[in-house]
Amino acid sequence: MYNYRDLIVWQKSMNLVELVYKITTRFPSEEKYGLTSQIRRSAVSIPSNIAEGTGRNSKKSFRNFLEISNGSINELKTQLEIAEKLSYIPKEELNTTLKLCNEVQKITYTLIKKYSNPKDLEL
Repeated sequence: MYNYRDLIVWQKSMNLVELVYKITTRFPSEEKYGLTSQIRRSAVSIPSNIAEGTGRNSKKSFRNFLEISNGSINELKTQLEIAEKLSYIPKEELNTTLKLCNEVQKITYTLIKKYSNPKDLEL
């Protein structure tokens, strides 16, 4: 199918992971096993599922992993908004991060739609 490293959606989602890790290093220490851990897991899940999906032998399976990745994006966005409400991150930083989330999500949606047509699912 694809080399996942060549996919722009994977590259952008890796940038998102890096950004999330930088942001969460400033969270309170009592959140280490709570929100910090959850946010990081959600972020890491995005490129991980994209990579795993490219390793499958079907476009249908790839689409399924893209859908899982999309769910992780929504989860991450919600958790980031919670962090902002708790004053762990400033609004401007939240907006910058959500903008990158939205970029990744748009590409993910495009790929999901591309592989939703049954004739495109044939290898």
